[in-house]
Amino acid sequence: MHLSPSKNEKPIHFAGSELGPKRHICGFFRNAEEEYRFLLPFIKEGFDRGEKAFHVINPKLIGNHLERLRSAGIDVNRFADSGQLELCDWDQAYFPDGRFDQDRMLRMWQEVLSAAGLSGYARTRLVAHMEWALEERDGVNDLLEYEARFNLIHDAKDPVICAYDLRRFSADVIMDVLRTHPMIIIGGILQENPFFVPPEEFLRELRERGPTSGKARAASFLQ
Repeated sequence: MHLSPSKNEKPIHFAGSELGPKRHICGFFRNAEEEYRFLLPFIKEGFDRGEKAFHVINPKLIGNHLERLRSAGIDVNRFADSGQLELCDWDQAYFPDGRFDQDRMLRMWQEVLSAAGLSGYARTRLVAHMEWALEERDGVNDLLEYEARFNLIHDAKDPVICAYDLRRFSADVIMDVLRTHPMIIIGGILQENPFFVPPEEFLRELRERGPTSGKARAASFLQ
């Protein structure tokens, strides 16, 4: 069930703007410094309001992620102990049995976000690093279908930021990813995405294309 954001809710700020009702956001970043410059204020605002934070991180970079949170004045240990901060390495989230299963992932997000609400959190701020899709794993070809289908199950009260490293994805994958998110941040500017395609239409287009020819491959894009 999709809920409309309450008229009485506090505004959610990201990249110097207030989020409207469309809250599945694609963040295109050129490096980690640019990414965290925008993510940290958004994350800290959520903690200050008592909201849940769920972050999916490269397992090799979890320590770095925690240090960046601490640099913003976030009491990582306290929030982790209370359950307000939940860190999940992407092996655990996306590849629990060694392969990516989009149906399982969509069920997981529904369960995670529902459980947070049942635990008393008015909102969950979800941040997911997306370079897992570049790994040599079964199922990662389904990235685009997964991103499109997420729009069908996403509850608008919970802002979701999918963070993509522009240096590592090919231009054609970036263009398709762009079309699956109603909001984007690129070049430091948050905006409604003029290239967004409604999920039913995008999924129909994918079916017409037929089987994908290979996974999302790393490339020297926008270096």
